[in-house]
Parts: sequence; structure tokens; C-alpha cells
Amino acid sequence: MPSKSSARLAALTVAAVCSAASTVVLSAPAHADSVRIHDIQGTTRISPYAGRQVTGVTGIVTGVRTYGSSRGFWMQDPSPDADPATSEGVFVFTSSTPKAAVGDAVTVSGTVTEYVPGGTSSGNQSLTEITRPTVTVVSGGNAVPAPVTVDAAAVPGRYAPDGDPAAKGSVNGLPLRPDRYALDRYESWEGMNVSVADVRVVGATDPYTELWVTVKPDEHRNRRGGTVYGSYDAQNTGRLQIQSLGRAADFPKANVGDTLAGATTGPLDYNQYGGYTLVARELGTLTGGGLERETTRPQRGGELAVATYNVENLDPSDDTFAAHADAIVRHLSSPDIVSLEEIQDNNGATDDGTVAADETMARLIDAIAAAGGPRYDWRSVDPADKADGGEPGGNIRQVFLFNPGRVSFTDRPGGDATTATGVTRVRGKAALTVSPGRIDPADPAWANSRKPLAGEFVFRGRTVVVVANHFNSKGGDQGLTSQYQPPARSSETQRHLQAKAVHAFVKEILDVQKNADVVVLGDINDFEFSTTTRILEGDGELWSAVKSLPPSERYSYVYQGNSQALDQILVSPSIRRGDGLEYDSVHLNAEFHDQISDHDPQVLRFRP
Repeated sequence: MPSKSSARLAALTVAAVCSAASTVVLSAPAHADSVRIHDIQGTTRISPYAGRQVTGVTGIVTGVRTYGSSRGFWMQDPSPDADPATSEGVFVFTSSTPKAAVGDAVTVSGTVTEYVPGGTSSGNQSLTEITRPTVTVVSGGNAVPAPVTVDAAAVPGRYAPDGDPAAKGSVNGLPLRPDRYALDRYESWEGMNVSVADVRVVGATDPYTELWVTVKPDEHRNRRGGTVYGSYDAQNTGRLQIQSLGRAADFPKANVGDTLAGATTGPLDYNQYGGYTLVARELGTLTGGGLERETTRPQRGGELAVATYNVENLDPSDDTFAAHADAIVRHLSSPDIVSLEEIQDNNGATDDGTVAADETMARLIDAIAAAGGPRYDWRSVDPADKADGGEPGGNIRQVFLFNPGRVSFTDRPGGDATTATGVTRVRGKAALTVSPGRIDPADPAWANSRKPLAGEFVFRGRTVVVVANHFNSKGGDQGLTSQYQPPARSSETQRHLQAKAVHAFVKEILDVQKNADVVVLGDINDFEFSTTTRILEGDGELWSAVKSLPPSERYSYVYQGNSQALDQILVSPSIRRGDGLEYDSVHLNAEFHDQISDHDPQVLRFRP
């Protein structure tokens, strides 16, 4: 699949010779005479031959990768042993375009290597390979070993064993139990020819020419065809990534709910960006599921509509302004207040000290008006250059977009990148000392991360304090297919500190005015069941309103085939107990291959 995806695919299975830090080898490589592939794979994740020279390993070529830096081929022993834990397939890394073809019977000598995609610090499992090979083609045109059928019956319902405490939680040394754990089952097929049939797409085709399917059609399914991630113990065992050995142009452009009809067949690989992956030699036929973008209803006269929308690094050079405007006007029905996340400065990623975003906002506001929406106004606080994380030079920030025909903004001057807003009492009511203003920007919780933006709005004579957030990302967390089980979520540490800071600020408001209307919203980068959310909610000072939806509807983002809630709107008790609270996760991006953002916007309607 030589294409723009090749650069990323090159990182998937580049052989160990490229990075000693990414390998698991014996301290003193030894020599081993002729062995079978199942001997090399062994009954744990680490080959008993790791670091050793092997000779005369025989097999039939089942797939050839001719692009990127991970060139090589898979071969499989057509005469398997009787042990379900030992794989009969292996990847042979050739570094250059291999001369072997599918159906060739080959004999291979080389070094057995355990390569860790992403490096050992990633926590990923390793991929057993034969590197620095000498390959002899014995004959051509042989039948490829029949593929293993990967379906609901074949994959256990439990996801992974707990790791060995003596190995820091690693599962590498544990005997594989493919009849009990899904990850063990997939590992027992590593490198083998496998096949799925008539599988539903649960993760749309992405820019890297890959998609996700499920072999368990009833596993946490929602009405739109996705698979919902509802807890840390519901990893969804039927998910499987699909790539292709064919041309990128031929890869299907699939949405969630579509089907790959017929057989999709090829070797089972393991990579840095999703773990176990069927690299298709033969792709099923895409059958559309008819998924449509959702539209929320307009707010009524006495309802205040507040939304959060991550517009994914929007800057004046982008060509998505009209599409975002259409999303806001038509699909979100022109909310009264919109918290925008990832608004970049006026020249985007150009790193020249520019921090203002007035040109970005002017383009968006003009596009909304051209789409038939209201002439919005906006408020924000420019960040200090390169202090808020995100794309280098982009200076992303949150912005309040509001319809001045429906709400007014209470301006209290003095806010800047380093000045904190506080809480005071004005005529017996809670008020901000600075509006718009940032919450304690000097707090270490916000180091290299977006600072919360707080502002006062008035709707029909009632003050509503809105706090826009974009918490620390999940970058650096171990993946669900990590060798460490359960995987570590190191990024939570900063989000927990951020949640504590925002909760403390809200509590200050409620201590001054018990019945204050407070809305905390944005890209929280964590789930509604997470500790981050529980810290935000505190002892009832806030409540995540996405919980008002059925569990199958609680998602705003699709990652590795899991539909999950990262964007949230939390409300104070007066709003929660008030009249007519209604929440809508408006699915118009995350499930589609032609998305303009990877996040779905969220809308809350209530009567202050």
C-alpha cells in the first residue's frame, strides 16, 4: 500500500536491527539447528529462541509487504502441531522488497527477534520476527494454508490476564491461555493466515488507510452500529484493526455501521497503533450501513442551549470553515453559547510568536453568518506563546462563541494569560473578578496544557457561569493491548490535578451562592466513569450530564473501534434539579471517514 500511510506503517514493524532499544534478546546469542515455526513462537509471548540463530525454518508464504520500512513476508507451517497456544505463522523481515511471493514454499535461516513496536518504553507487546534472513524458494504456486476463522465463537469474552506482579505487571512470561483470554487467543494466531467474514465496521477509515471491525456483533452495540466502551473492564474483545497489502486507493472508505461483506483474509500482525491487525491480502466488499449525521432540535424560547465542540486545530489556512459553520448552524441548531476547543492562532503552526486568534474567529463567525446562522460574538484569553501544549506554534485555546441576540456577556477587564480570575460577591450573588479569565494559570496542573476559560453570561436576567476546558491528553498511556495488564494510564495524574483545580473553583462559586448556575464543559479527555470525572463532580457540586443518556449513547469519540465519552458538560445542582434539562451527543464526526473533527459536539438545553 505505497501511499501517504507508508511513513506511519514504516513504524509498525520495523525490524529490531533498527533499534536495539526496541528488542528483547538473549545476552549471548546461540545457534539452533532446524526448528519449526511453532517451536519459535512457543507458548508465551516471548520466543524461547529470541536472540538465537535458526536454520532451515520451512513454511508457505501467506503475505508479502513491499512498501515502507517494514518490508518482508509472513510464512506459515502447513503442518501444525496440536497445541492451540503455539502460532504456526511468523513474519520474516527482509528490509528490502522480498523476492518471495504468496504461495512459495520457502526455507529461512536467520535470527529470531522480539521487536517491540514503539519501543520498550511504550509498554507494547512484542512481535516475533526472523531478521537478517537467508531465504531459499523451494517451489511456487502452493496452496496457502487455510485461514483460521476469527469470529465470536473463537474469541473468549475475557480480555486479558492480570500481569505477573514479579514482572511489573507484564504478561510476557505467562503461559498463553487462548481458550480463556482474547489477547492470548490473538497472540496464539500471531503471523498466521486468518479470516473474518461479514464484519461490521466500528471504527471509520482513517487517514492512515485502516479501519476497525468487530467479530462480535452484539458486544456493547449501539443503535448506530458502534461498540461502546463503558468501563475499564469492558474492553470489547471482538475489535480488530484492518489494514491492507493492496493499493491505498483501493481501500474502502467506511463509516461506522458499514459492513465488510464476504471474507477479509490475511496475516495477523501486531503494531504500535492498535495492536493485533489483520493485514488483508483479500478485502471484503464494503456495504454501506446508511449512517447519517445527527441534528439536534432547536432550543425553545426559554431554554438556554450550551454546546462544546472541539474543532481540531482550526486556523485561517484550513478549508473546513464552511463545514464547521454548517455543523454549528444546521446540526447544532445555533446554540446560544458554544465552547470551542483547539482554536489556533492567526497563522496556525507557524512558530513566530503570534498568539492572537482574531482572524481565525472572524473567518468562523463570517462562515456561520453565511450559512444562515446568527452573527456570533466571541471572548477568549490569548495564551502565552508555546505555553499551552498542542501543535507547536499553534497556541490552541478555548473560545466562547455566543449569540448576542439571545445572551449577553458580562465583561470584567483584567484577564490575560497569567492573571487568575477569582470569585467575589456582587449584590449577594457570586461573580467573577475577571471575565473572561483563566483559572489559576500558574498552578502546575496546567503546565504545558490548556488553561480553563471562565466567563459570565446573562440569559433572561439569570447569570450563568461557564468554564471551558481542554484537559491534558491521553498521550503516553499504555494501550489496551499492552504487555502490562491492566495497562497504566500515566496521563491521568495531570488530569486529576486539573479536575481538582476546576472543582475547587466551582466550589468557591457555590460557597458564595448555593444556587448559582455553573456549567463546566469541554474536551475533558476522560470518560464519564473515570476518576477524573468523579473528582470534578466532588460531593455533588457538579454532575456530568452525559449520564442522563442511556449508556449506549454516551460517546463523543471513536478510538480503536471503541465509542467513548471524552467531551462532557457538567452542571451545578441548580441546573441538574431545574426544569427541562436535556442532553444530546450530536454524532456528526467521530463515526465518519470524512470527518472535519475527530470529536462529536455536545449540547445541553436547560431553563436557568
